[in-house]
Amino acid sequence: MDNLRWKMVVSGKVQGVYYRASTEKEANRLGLSGYARNLPDGRVEIIAEGSPELLRQLHQWCQEGPPAAKVTAIDVEEQRANGEFDTFGVRY
Repeated sequence: MDNLRWKMVVSGKVQGVYYRASTEKEANRLGLSGYARNLPDGRVEIIAEGSPELLRQLHQWCQEGPPAAKVTAIDVEEQRANGEFDTFGVRY
């Protein structure tokens, strides 16, 4: 099956709780590529590319996140992967 790109915007207490770094670790464990970054409004944006099953696993992990996080919502937009990323990292 072809790879997909998911843009996930995570709301709640997700900044200042190691959400991006923890997402980077989980995405790399799953073998996904892309990035996580803070948004000015307090949310975190995640762009991830990989198989649909691995993206679902990342989404499931993102619903909890690291221990100090309190996720209230995740908006997901599915797109076609374009392979622009080699790894998964944190953007500042």
